[in-house]
Amino acid sequence: MVPRRGLRGSWSAEEYAAAQRVQGTDAQVVMDLGSDQFLVVTDTTE
Repeated sequence: MVPRRGLRGSWSAEEYAAAQRVQGTDAQVVMDLGSDQFLVVTDTTE
């Protein structure tokens, strides 16, 4: 998981996830309620 938070809420996370999908990585944005952050979750094991 990669924390991606900015002044625009989830938009920076959505942009990062979209860029990952363009590169062939399945990426989803989820919100971690405990830390109040949007996270980009991928199915890779790197």
